[in-house]
Amino acid sequence: MTDDRIVWLVVNGASGSNDEEAVARVREALAAGGATPARVVDIQDDPCPDVAMLREAGVGLVAVFGGDGTINGLIGGLDGWDGSALALPGGTANLLARELHGERSAEEIAASVATLHPVRRQSITCSQGRALIEVLAGPGATWSDVREGIREGDIVEVATTGAEAVRQSVAGPVVHLREPLIGRESGYTGIRLVPDSARMVVTGYGAETFGDYLLQGMALLKRDYREGPHEELGQHGEVRCGSSDGEAIELMIDGERRTGGSEERFSLAELAVDLLATRR
Repeated sequence: MTDDRIVWLVVNGASGSNDEEAVARVREALAAGGATPARVVDIQDDPCPDVAMLREAGVGLVAVFGGDGTINGLIGGLDGWDGSALALPGGTANLLARELHGERSAEEIAASVATLHPVRRQSITCSQGRALIEVLAGPGATWSDVREGIREGDIVEVATTGAEAVRQSVAGPVVHLREPLIGRESGYTGIRLVPDSARMVVTGYGAETFGDYLLQGMALLKRDYREGPHEELGQHGEVRCGSSDGEAIELMIDGERRTGGSEERFSLAELAVDLLATRR
């Protein structure tokens, strides 16, 4: 049983954007919008709320202030919950929040919570979890390790992971689309899948020269894949990818690193929870 008057705010203290002042501003904005949080959960110290926890507390609205990885960690696990979730931008890319609310700030969205409307979104499932925004499969996913070092200001880590990302991009096992059997025979250093209303939009990323690899790496760091060499591979309800040498496929799910099997099947599936949105 949920009660719309019971609101929780979930934050990630490990994120640089989630300092005490920023969290206080979001909390005040929610209160101004008529949704005063009864509890603030910092997943750096406490377990990320799941469906059972929210139902037991009677929570009707859970707001999450963080980046795409933090938002995925919460909302991706709420399938079947009868409350509503609100994604507030508090990270680097904020791709889900931008899709739902445009370029509005977290405080603006929170203050207008009473005017937002529920929507349902498609997601992508695989062996390593659920993606709300995107999956990147292949050695190109290792560039996210470089981004983590940049985020934390660790120059040594950036140099180490950067060298490994270049090595993986140049010499790592490529990924092939096996079902459907499409794309180039030589495979791709990255296959990106994005959920749409009825299909997954599939794009292959590869490079042929060292300059191309560097361009691709910079595009991956910024998660602006359009800047890298790519090939549109159509829209599909389900695809199966395989590694060229039988090794594990590196994955980036909503910006967070995972390691899959030598084959991975990706399927489109509706996320059965209401997300509050500015945009229809």
